[in-house]
Amino acid sequence: MTRTLDERDVAILRKLAPEYEGVLCPESGHEFHSILPPVSNHIAEDEADFAGRIGRLSEDDWRYLTEQILKGRESLSCMPEEDVDLVLREITVHVSEETADRVRRLYHLSECGIL
Repeated sequence: MTRTLDERDVAILRKLAPEYEGVLCPESGHEFHSILPPVSNHIAEDEADFAGRIGRLSEDDWRYLTEQILKGRESLSCMPEEDVDLVLREITVHVSEETADRVRRLYHLSECGIL
């Protein structure tokens, strides 16, 4: 499901990538429809950079993003598995281990083409 990023989404994107001015995907020229994949795939220089960026987010940000993931509004499917593991660690810390397990199952089901 694609979505248009709202003010809250853009505020989170700005926390993750304050140096990035746009909301357009550099590869396609289309607007971003999720927050985490473009940061992982286009903005962060490597896994360590991505980890540092997502470490900036608050518990409230993580609760919001997790809710969006579970609703199918925030996609993780095009992210490298290493970055998804980093996201799952943050969800474990800021939301709960149980919720991180739900997100992990959802990610693996989408990778297998079941969802």
